[in-house]
Amino acid sequence: MTTDSDDDRSRTEAPNIDRLSTGVPGLDEILHGGLIPERSYLVRGAPGTGKSILGMHYLTAGVETGETALFINLEEQTADIKQNAATLGFDLDGVEFLDLSPKSDFFTDDQGYDVFDASAVERDPLIEAISERVSSVEPDRVFVDPITQFRDLAGDDYQFRKHALSFMRLVGEHGASVLFTTQATEQEPDDDLQFMSDGTIELGYASTGRSIAVPKFRGSPTQSGDHGMAITDNGLVVFPQLAPGEYSQEFVSEPISSGIPEVDELLDGGLDRGTVTVISGPTGVGKTTTGTQFMKEAAGRGERSVMYLFEESEATFAQRSEAINIPVAKMRERGTLTVEGIEPLEVSPQEFAQKIRRQVEEEAADIVMLDGIAGYKLGIQGDEDELVTHLHSLGRYLKNMGVTVILVDEIPTITGEFQATNVGISYLADNILFLRHIEIRGEMRKVIGVLKMRTSDFERTLREFEITRHGIKVGDPLTELRGILRGTPEWKDGSHGGE
Repeated sequence: MTTDSDDDRSRTEAPNIDRLSTGVPGLDEILHGGLIPERSYLVRGAPGTGKSILGMHYLTAGVETGETALFINLEEQTADIKQNAATLGFDLDGVEFLDLSPKSDFFTDDQGYDVFDASAVERDPLIEAISERVSSVEPDRVFVDPITQFRDLAGDDYQFRKHALSFMRLVGEHGASVLFTTQATEQEPDDDLQFMSDGTIELGYASTGRSIAVPKFRGSPTQSGDHGMAITDNGLVVFPQLAPGEYSQEFVSEPISSGIPEVDELLDGGLDRGTVTVISGPTGVGKTTTGTQFMKEAAGRGERSVMYLFEESEATFAQRSEAINIPVAKMRERGTLTVEGIEPLEVSPQEFAQKIRRQVEEEAADIVMLDGIAGYKLGIQGDEDELVTHLHSLGRYLKNMGVTVILVDEIPTITGEFQATNVGISYLADNILFLRHIEIRGEMRKVIGVLKMRTSDFERTLREFEITRHGIKVGDPLTELRGILRGTPEWKDGSHGGE
């Protein structure tokens, strides 16, 4: 890619406030650097959404930087927590614990509802136990899981709020930052805790999979919206919603050649850098091959391209390309082409956007191709409005970064009335290059044409298109044929017999 400065790849700087890392990849980005120290944050969500795992990230991130971390567990025993943490790669040996979970003799020796001795009830034993441990440990970070156990021990909402506020004030006086979870139900919501906390992190599920949002965060802006999240063998990974307006890079707007003179003539020199092109057409017409041809030519200039396959295996793509003189294996070996197969139902749009960001910002990709749009839509698992929204954000980000985008869109009709795209994305495209099957004298042939180019003029004629073992071959304009877009062309003089 031609640029004025490689250092221009950047996003808007976050406010200059001291932050505590959550330890979760991607979450600190949403929080513009992390949590604000000496404040209390609520983590809420249904069972199994990853609340306790987030707490483990938070505590171990502190230990790694030399801070003192305290885990106050009110439900699960310490041994079980450490065992579960180890399966996700967390080492909690450096974390202090205050185990206030019910013991095994709860039902056998004590018929009451309090885990403490009856003689200590009037002394608020819960707060006292926490106070003693906080004073002795002097933690920098505290994680309480779950704080709603206070409610069960307090007896009424007033006492619960009193305990919760006393706890937050206590740790605040000791200079600690607090993360706490809740177990909210319809009968016992956590609205009061949301008001008490300085911020709320919500874990849940969206149509595209696990999600995370930050609806409240005092003292600083955050990146709004529902962001993608996954629970992996190494804990949580967050994929921030793409905010294209925060990214930009200077680049030279220039046409990039396909390497085929006739195609470049159709495109008035080629595809303009930093634009979005839709290549549409029915199955088997050569859409992927046409897009790959632009990447082949880019490789000759020393530029990098990335292709994401949603509907074809990497092996099949490579085999087909090599058979028509597109040296995919050599391009990949030299680092000018990256090909990745994507399983749509296993990758959220946010995670996919993060993949692309890494290729653009870390690997300096110049061309990004999505093959095809139907598979991408399947990954979104939503309606066409969601598809257009995600594609719009992705396309705008890539354009801001000077990347040339190619979207392959398959239309269902082989011949018949012309259809530009299948999923209503025409307005997102700066350029639309279409391929079409036609019948001439009982033989299936192919044509190529340009429907739209926003940034330059283009040739209005159609040309015959052929894929040979030597590559793509494009003929002269078919000026003597009429009705090509209907799939049943006729010769200008009204006959069907000659060419």
